[in-house]
Amino acid sequence: MASNSILTNPEALVALRNLERTNTLLATTQNRVSTGLKVTGAIDDASNFAIAQGIRGDIKALGAISQGLNNSKGIAKVAIAGATSISDLLQTVRQKLTELSNEGITTTQRQILTNDFAELLSQAANFIDNAVFNGVNLLDTALAAPSINTLSNLAGGTLTLTNQNLRTQVLSLAAAGLGTANAAQGVIANQYSNLESVVNAALGSLGAEARALDLQTAFLDQITDATEEGLGNIVDADMARESARLTALQVRQQLGVQVLGIANQAPQILLGLFQ
Repeated sequence: MASNSILTNPEALVALRNLERTNTLLATTQNRVSTGLKVTGAIDDASNFAIAQGIRGDIKALGAISQGLNNSKGIAKVAIAGATSISDLLQTVRQKLTELSNEGITTTQRQILTNDFAELLSQAANFIDNAVFNGVNLLDTALAAPSINTLSNLAGGTLTLTNQNLRTQVLSLAAAGLGTANAAQGVIANQYSNLESVVNAALGSLGAEARALDLQTAFLDQITDATEEGLGNIVDADMARESARLTALQVRQQLGVQVLGIANQAPQILLGLFQ
């Protein structure tokens, strides 16, 4: 049979322990609701927090890789725009060379056509000069390395952009002699054909390399999304469950306070025995 004492109140002690336990659980739940996380630090769950920190590092690294790939995509697309402009311009260059291959034109007409030809090649050189992104020009070896390697994954793999160096062929064609019809025909067969081949090869190479960058960027976006989802499964709180738990703990807290109040009144009852 339990004894009554004014020195020790076991019922109050039990009620106090239960209330403290409820307050601890309530604080944990409130933290989860406010942060959206069930694991906010090593104290919550040391192993899962360590795993989550490693995953967060991977996600940041993937973001840096994607940024590098996007920079390389800019370099490639600007180079493609420059090479495409030169390719379009070559159609008119061929027309001028064909007209210059005609022995029936006058000296004055030949000079006019030669001037037009020189202006077209000057424009082609201008396209090369302006095909710069972030200080890199893939159409001119003076402004880019022979190839640019970009980190493409966490394992250290790379994707390559190859320098095409169109300037050398453009300058060669611009310097060609066009004083006679035979000379113009020779230019078509040699310098012009060489430039046309180089431009077509550059478009093919740059197009394939830019496509590889696009595909890898899209793949990394999917990997990042999946990794973030996996991280969420480890550390994210179930907000519906935590909301229900919060309500239940708030009710438990109120009841605990009431029970503790009742238990603390027990010694007062003993005073009635001495009246």
